[in-house]
Amino acid sequence: MSQPTIESILQEKRLFPPSEAFAKAAHVNSLEAYKQLYEKAKLDPQKFWAELAETELDWFEKWHTVLDWQPPFAKWFDGGKINITYNCLDRHLLTWRRNKAALIWEGEPGDSRTLTYAQLHREVCQFANALKQLDVQKGDRVGIYMPMIPEAAIAMLACARIGATHSVVFGGFSAEALRDRLKDGQAKLVITSDGGWRKDAIVPLKDQVDKALADGAVPSVKDVLVVKRTNQEITMQPSRDHWWHELQPGMSAHCPPEPMDSEDMLFILYTSGSTGKPKGVVHTTAGYNLYTHITTKWIFDLKDTDVYWCTADVGWITGHSYIVYGPLSNGATTLMYEGAPRASNPGCIWDVIQKYGVNVFYTAPTAIRTFIKMGEHLPMSRDLSSLRLLGTVGEPINPEAWMWYQRVIGGGNCPIVDTWWQTETGGVMITPLPGAVPTKPGSATLPFPGIIPDVVDLDGTPAADNEGGYLVIKHPWPGMMRTVFGDPDRFRKSYWEHIPPQDGKYVYFAGDGARRDEDGYFWIMGRVDDVINVAGHRLGTMEIESALVSHPSVAEAAVVGRPDEVKGEDVFAFVILEGAQEPSEALAKALKQHVVNEIGAIARPSEIRFAEALPKTRSGKIMRRLLRTIAAGQEITSDTSTLEDRSILDKLREGV
Repeated sequence: MSQPTIESILQEKRLFPPSEAFAKAAHVNSLEAYKQLYEKAKLDPQKFWAELAETELDWFEKWHTVLDWQPPFAKWFDGGKINITYNCLDRHLLTWRRNKAALIWEGEPGDSRTLTYAQLHREVCQFANALKQLDVQKGDRVGIYMPMIPEAAIAMLACARIGATHSVVFGGFSAEALRDRLKDGQAKLVITSDGGWRKDAIVPLKDQVDKALADGAVPSVKDVLVVKRTNQEITMQPSRDHWWHELQPGMSAHCPPEPMDSEDMLFILYTSGSTGKPKGVVHTTAGYNLYTHITTKWIFDLKDTDVYWCTADVGWITGHSYIVYGPLSNGATTLMYEGAPRASNPGCIWDVIQKYGVNVFYTAPTAIRTFIKMGEHLPMSRDLSSLRLLGTVGEPINPEAWMWYQRVIGGGNCPIVDTWWQTETGGVMITPLPGAVPTKPGSATLPFPGIIPDVVDLDGTPAADNEGGYLVIKHPWPGMMRTVFGDPDRFRKSYWEHIPPQDGKYVYFAGDGARRDEDGYFWIMGRVDDVINVAGHRLGTMEIESALVSHPSVAEAAVVGRPDEVKGEDVFAFVILEGAQEPSEALAKALKQHVVNEIGAIARPSEIRFAEALPKTRSGKIMRRLLRTIAAGQEITSDTSTLEDRSILDKLREGV
């Protein structure tokens, strides 16, 4: 980060206002209403959040202090007593929602379950009592390493009910990655499954747990609880391992929620750094409950009749906030799907939307680009008319993918909420409110009420309109992470010391580049780690990738910097072509010129390597650090435990 700013080269002028019909029925129904909310929150943030906490959540005891801010450490609603599962379950049992579907689940092989709020409450209480029987107590840490099955959500809620801290580890992580996370969190118990279904194959989760715990590698773990899902043969270690289906049914369905202090730890979720030890992001109870509740309600404009589907995995923050806690706190019907598009059923996503009449659909740009590559005929041959709102999450979406999503999946009728946020922020920070804010393809638009972002240079000086810089947040918010587990110094250094305090006030540095346009809309330019420095020009990867994908022959692209003796770095592009296209020198030349035409000669790729696929995590994020290593012709020595398919790396090296 030797230069003060990042150059912005993407131009996008299309504007899509909300339809009158959508706006009329929305929770926030006009741009004027949004602006009033935003100004109210900016004028007195504590009053704004306190009023929402009183009206939107149920408390056992009210707080005495709205915000205790000792930079960079925050306490929200200090002195309050609350339990997030009371807000997600118990309070709905006192209303007509008691017999409403809380959780709809579809398994990859086609099996399914629906749990009403009363049934989910019963299962959570029974499993909470099973945890107590295994001596799990308030403050203990519990590791969860599971497929996308209802028991994953039940396990999370059961931990929260008794005051145990859950630490969900994504089921795609290796035994080594699991071991490191369990060890760092000092987990007392691990909840897993014999296996899970993924693209017609069984993922052997219990075997991975056995490897992680082998030779006493995690001495804090005393017990392992196993859900029977795939029925393959596994090893059960006597006295340590227990079957869920043998333990839970005998348990009482009565388990009062533990009164939790507002700042009691709710969960730890590890972010996988490219090097070094993973960071255990700590979220606490009350502020996280409020923030996920209100963002879910306003951003997805939830109605009581909606079937809401977020396609993330519960192993990620998106699954925590927008499959489990946010929707259930609102009394919504949330859908979980175990599967993924695969050779035997490439249109499975659209089948699920059609089967359950999904109204709100929230997925990742990488998934959308995969859908584009697979062809319009798949969604076009299903009935998607139930959809009324679309969302994107995980990384910036390029404008052409946004347009495809709006046209093909939304039928031109659905607003799109392009959401920017992070594991660390707990919930969405910058997003359109769909009944109020006109959208621009590729822009996350405006901040959520109560969030005060800015784009600055490395000295903290605000950037001019359309000048790239570093995205910061200038005021605390309830959903913010509280610390790095066991390492407060790392928390301070990682997030609060990159940009100097402004007027003596600390700012949170998100690690992303961004620009703000003349309308105040934010455009996220990707991780600053991914910035390419070409002859002194600092270029964001997202903008060059957007230019490539806007060419009709390109389905997906990833751009990285490659060391160059003269320019410092040059632009190296990995490109996946649309189904019928064939790689050729002529096409590579045409794509380079297309980038020049779109955004200028400075961004011309020096090399384009055609590929069948890109290295991604199972959550769909492109692992650009691996691409940088390949582009530089170096051996890969960094961690690849989160990579979905290692064979892709060999093909990319060979230029296949």
